[in-house]
Amino acid sequence: MTTTHPTTGDVAGTAVRDVFEYALLRVVPRMERGESINAGVVLYCRARSFLAARVHLDEARLRALDPAADVPGVLAALAAAECVCLGGRAAGPAGGDDAGRRFRWLVAPRSTVVQPGPVHTGLTADPAAELERLLHVLVR
Repeated sequence: MTTTHPTTGDVAGTAVRDVFEYALLRVVPRMERGESINAGVVLYCRARSFLAARVHLDEARLRALDPAADVPGVLAALAAAECVCLGGRAAGPAGGDDAGRRFRWLVAPRSTVVQPGPVHTGLTADPAAELERLLHVLVR
């Protein structure tokens, strides 16, 4: 007989895992050179109604690619991505959209200094922990 946890639905101690999507946020200080550094992760899990971004800018690495890089501008763009994930008035025009639409807006290709990478998928029982893991493995 299989037993399930009354609040999580986990079967016999196994965590229920849901599909998530994520994209790296890359900083491309000089478009003509095409060099980039990873500076954040945006993660969306529809089943858990989870959308969040975590960022970390290694300023020394950025300045190694471009000594004249606009660090305050890059930090502002990364902070804006975090705001869009939260939604609401601070997120601007996208703030009233559902999490899925905000994620799609964030990962749409663009030719700016902060660019999203390709979208990847996975399975997770804890989207917040997965976001931290991806930030640690791919950005820091």
